[in-house]
Amino acid sequence: MIIVEQLVKSYNSVRVLHGIDHAQKRAETVVFIGPSGCGKSTFLRCLNQLESMDSGRITIDGVTVAGGHTSRTNQEREQQRQLRMRAGMVFQSFNLFPHLTVLQNVTVGPLVVRAAPRAAAEERARGLLAKVGLENKAGVYPSQLSGGQQQRVAIARALAMDPKVLLLDEPTSALDPELREEVLRVMRQLAEEGMTMLVVTHEMQFARDMADHVVFFEGGRIAESGTPEQIFSNPQQERTREFVKRVQTR
Repeated sequence: MIIVEQLVKSYNSVRVLHGIDHAQKRAETVVFIGPSGCGKSTFLRCLNQLESMDSGRITIDGVTVAGGHTSRTNQEREQQRQLRMRAGMVFQSFNLFPHLTVLQNVTVGPLVVRAAPRAAAEERARGLLAKVGLENKAGVYPSQLSGGQQQRVAIARALAMDPKVLLLDEPTSALDPELREEVLRVMRQLAEEGMTMLVVTHEMQFARDMADHVVFFEGGRIAESGTPEQIFSNPQQERTREFVKRVQTR
């Protein structure tokens, strides 16, 4: 489902990602862990082309985009558009439209990007809101919701575009423990249903319970990857051991 080859990204000549390779099967959940500032979020943003890449190739569900272009042909721009439509994004800070109701937030993508019929888009949106436990909040505005509720709306909004892959960038880090659990419950359900997910998170228990693979990022590189059991119980790299020990003793 996902193939990343030699992905390089720099900001103002400072290299942030150093030739990342990653492959992921359909229905797998891969969790990315590592210290703040190590490139995890930038990696996700490159996957759905929120950030351009200096070089490398990204393939999602058969659609490939290559880096290194200062300008793109119409065909290459269409490839970018197709890639974005295959990769739904859930952000740390929710990023809901404050002037739109919950229902409007979830339907805006299908209506504007896919030109879906309004009745079909709203029916789909109501079903997704029920899935995340917010069917009774369709008519309210984001400011009337808790942080956990806003994040669940953001997940419903991403799912409304029928993505092949769901990218979640620290989706619980802005929430207190009680609200985190309601978001994690939705993520567990999606994993069990076979959604292909890449999750950047500090939620080690989620990584242990739900990840098929765990990837440890360090300094813009993949330092180690393996099953949750391997990474948390028997890491091979000293830096991985230090990080795992620190986060498990918090």
